[in-house]
Amino acid sequence: MPSPSPAGSRRARGRWRRREWWLAAALLAPNLVLLAIFTYRPLVDNIRLSFFAWNISSPNSEFIGLDNYREWLSRDDTLTVLGNTVVFTLGSVAGSMIIGLLLALMLDQRIPGRGPARAVVFAPYAISGAAVGVAFQFIFDPRFGMVQDLLGRIGIDSPDFYQEPGWALFMLTATFVWKNVGFTFVIYLAALQGLNRELSEAAAIDNASRTTHFFRVVAPQLRPTTFFLSITVTLSTMQAFDLINVITRGGPQLTGTTTLVYQVYQETFVNFRAGYGAAIATILFLVLLVITLLQVRAMDRNSSGKGA
Repeated sequence: MPSPSPAGSRRARGRWRRREWWLAAALLAPNLVLLAIFTYRPLVDNIRLSFFAWNISSPNSEFIGLDNYREWLSRDDTLTVLGNTVVFTLGSVAGSMIIGLLLALMLDQRIPGRGPARAVVFAPYAISGAAVGVAFQFIFDPRFGMVQDLLGRIGIDSPDFYQEPGWALFMLTATFVWKNVGFTFVIYLAALQGLNRELSEAAAIDNASRTTHFFRVVAPQLRPTTFFLSITVTLSTMQAFDLINVITRGGPQLTGTTTLVYQVYQETFVNFRAGYGAAIATILFLVLLVITLLQVRAMDRNSSGKGA
């Protein structure tokens, strides 16, 4: 049987590549269309709206250029809102990741009851944020809450979590960590179960301590997972709304626990300043974009350095 000519082989490969391209386009097109309609179009509309003064209850709007951005940069409460966002985000991300890793290390061991314990750790993540917020309102109540009762047993007065901005922000951060630690726990647990066991066996043969084993064997293999969680948890934390709305509504003292995403809600749906709220949402989008790009760049540098 004669072998196919080189020209015929090239044409066959070309037809195969075109078929693969059309198949990929057919599979991706529905998702791309949905993204364009429900993600990118609203994003572009929001950026356009940020250049207008518009009362959300009025059919008319007025083009004002960059005035909404100038107002936000010059307002007295802007630094407070930014500070709240930074403290809440850093505290929540660090707390969720550290506690989640420690729980994963503990429940990766062969101990009795680890199955139910894993379910208990993950369960809060599946609960509605509004329900968690209502429950923790009673837990942190300075008059008859559980925290007040525990502190009273050791002779310590409970802080007024609802009147002091610092304690209110701590209350929100602790609540958010409790609710979301299950996510980081599950991801870290999956990563631990996929570690290279040969490296652990070699460390055991060398009589490496637990600390040395963790920092020299486990932690380097968990680095990609840590980068992934740092991005996802940061994005979800900076967009947290339900807990703030249920527990403190941005107070005390008006902006005691107001973050950027909650300020978007207040300006748009409480003060009816949709253009100004859109400007803050655009600023939040740019902040999230910069954070994500920096984290991805750091991950790429780490991967290239490891490969070299």
